[in-house]
Amino acid sequence: MLVDRVESVWIDAFAQVFQLCAMRPDERIVVLSETQSRPVNIQLAEIALGQLGLPHYRITVPTPRHPQGPVVRSSGASQALNGQAGAVEALSAADVVVDLTLEGLMHARQTAKILKGGTRIMTVSNEHPEALARLIPTLESKERGKEAVARCRAARAMAVRSDAGTDLDVALAGAATVAVWGWTDRPGTLAHWPGGIVVSFPATGSVNGRLAYRPGDVNLTFKRYFESAADLVIRNDYVTEVKGNGADAALMRDYFAGFGERDAYATSHVGWGFNPVARYEALCMYDRRDTNCTELRAVAGNFLYSTGANEFAGRFTRGHFDLPMMGCDIALDGTLVVEGGRLT
Repeated sequence: MLVDRVESVWIDAFAQVFQLCAMRPDERIVVLSETQSRPVNIQLAEIALGQLGLPHYRITVPTPRHPQGPVVRSSGASQALNGQAGAVEALSAADVVVDLTLEGLMHARQTAKILKGGTRIMTVSNEHPEALARLIPTLESKERGKEAVARCRAARAMAVRSDAGTDLDVALAGAATVAVWGWTDRPGTLAHWPGGIVVSFPATGSVNGRLAYRPGDVNLTFKRYFESAADLVIRNDYVTEVKGNGADAALMRDYFAGFGERDAYATSHVGWGFNPVARYEALCMYDRRDTNCTELRAVAGNFLYSTGANEFAGRFTRGHFDLPMMGCDIALDGTLVVEGGRLT
């Protein structure tokens, strides 16, 4: 268990990321938090902004009551702004939002409105600051991300294969592809820290095949490595069956069903990690309350398949799985970009 006291190296980490975001003293900078946000990260953000001479103010909204049904963690679809029209208007009028909500605004219903006016959102994932400080983004990560986006946008199809039996095809026509390298300096964009992933949000009816998860792959929603086999059958974007006799498959079937809605089974996004600093074993090293698992999404060469909200396909749901698969091949129009879990 790490001690949640302010460390100078953590302040420096926040300051470096804010400098990459090109924040200016003449901009309106808002720190968005909720009542259950990690206090040390709020303190670090505000101290770093102060040291950089950046005027700011904080909006804190109550963490909403958790509804009945599955417990949601690490969804990227914060519910904290639901019913908070005044806060949304204030955020939409800001130049920069430092997002410290528990789940993050990546897939929140209000995000499109906030970004529409040119606001840029810097989401600081709900990680312990030790992990954030290990994963300060670099200029090189931006170049990797831009290259990955260009490759995906130029491709018509993505194919994912593995020796375990994964055989997934994704049509990329009409997909929205973005890369997150850890900061945002462009109006109307959102980034999250830690970064280092490229993801495509496929158009409706674009994803078909089978994903074969085996021990050592990762279920980030449950904050655990797979210990038994679980195969997902996917038809026209939707997981139609979870095969397997072990605990991993049983837990996934129960969690999917608990939301009681079809869109919980839908594909959110597909892509891969490209952060060479992100550590595969990191999930072993932190208590569950100290990690939001963002680092494992970015491990270089993993195939990241996610279910749940896909705003580009008009789907919003609380249900969400992030499922990095290790050791597979990813090809764009037949050209390998990941081979055996390693970036080509």
